Amino acid sequence: MPNKELDNFLKYLQNERQASVHTTESYRMDIEQFAKMVLKKDIVENPDSANWTAVSVFSARMFVLELQKEELTKTSIIRKISSMRSFFRFLVREGKLQQNPFAGLTSPKREKRLPKYMSVAETGKLLDAPAKYWQDAKENKTSKDDDSANFAAARDSAILEVIYSGGLRISEALGLNIGNIDFVNDIIKVKGKGKKERIAALGKPAVSALSKYLKIRDIRNSSSNPSSPVFVNKDGTRITSRSFQRNFKLYLSTAGLPPDMTPHKLRHSFATHMLDAGADMRSVQELLGHANLSTTQIYTHVSAERLKTVYLKAHPRAK
Repeated sequence: MPNKELDNFLKYLQNERQASVHTTESYRMDIEQFAKMVLKKDIVENPDSANWTAVSVFSARMFVLELQKEELTKTSIIRKISSMRSFFRFLVREGKLQQNPFAGLTSPKREKRLPKYMSVAETGKLLDAPAKYWQDAKENKTSKDDDSANFAAARDSAILEVIYSGGLRISEALGLNIGNIDFVNDIIKVKGKGKKERIAALGKPAVSALSKYLKIRDIRNSSSNPSSPVFVNKDGTRITSRSFQRNFKLYLSTAGLPPDMTPHKLRHSFATHMLDAGADMRSVQELLGHANLSTTQIYTHVSAERLKTVYLKAHPRAK
C-alpha cells in the first residue's frame, strides 16, 4: 500500500495534469528520495511513516545540500526541487499543510549547454544505416531470418525518417497510431508532452519509408485499426523505446557516428537544419511543440556557433 498523500499526488499528475508515465515515475522517485534523505523514512517499506507536516524550510534547504554533496548536475537538482515544490503545493491545495516549504527556495541557475546535433551529411548516413546494417546481417547470416531482417530494416528506417522529418521525440514517434497518419496531406498528428496535439510534416523520404514499412507490416497481419500502433515488434505489439534504442546503437556504429548520439539528437538536428536553411523561429517552435519561444531559441545559438566556426576557417582576416 503506497503512501496516501503521495498516491493522491501521482493520481493528480496523471488525471489532471495529463503527465506521462515516465514523468509520474520521476516525481515518485524524487519524493521517495526526499523522504529517505531528509525524513529518514523509507515510505516504500513503511508507507505511513512519512510525516509531511514536519517538513520545514530548513528541511528543504537540507535536501538541496544533500543533493549537492552527491555531486548531481544542476539540471538534476533543479528537477528534484521542482518535484518537491509541486508535491507540497498539492498538499497545501488539499488542505494537508498551511504552507509550502519549497515555495521560496531558490534553485541553482540552469547550465546553458548547446544541444548536440548532426550535420546534414551525418544525418544522411544515420538514415541509411538500418538498411545497410540488416543487409549485412542477411549476407553474414547473423540475422534470425531474411523476413525478420527486412521487417526490422523497413520499420527502423521509417522511425528515423519520421523523427527527422517532423522533429519528433522518440516517444512521440513510437506512440503514433495508424489513425494519426494522413497520407493525403503528408502529415501526422502527434501527441506531445502534456498530451498536447500538434501537426508534423512528412517529407517525401519519410512518406516513402513509412509506406514501404506499412506494406510489410500488413503482410505480417498486424492490426490496421485507427487505434493500432504504427511501429510494432515481432509480436505485433507497440515497440518500446528501450528496444529501439538497442538497435539505434547498432546503426550509429554502422554509420560511423559517435556512440553517445541518441534519437533525440535527430530532433536537435531537425531544428538546427531548419533554422540554418532560413526557417523562422515561430514556425520551428510550432513544429517542435515548444510551449515557450525561449526553449526554441537555443537552436539559434547552435546556428551562430556553426557560422562562427565556418567564418574562422574561411575568412582570411578572421584570426
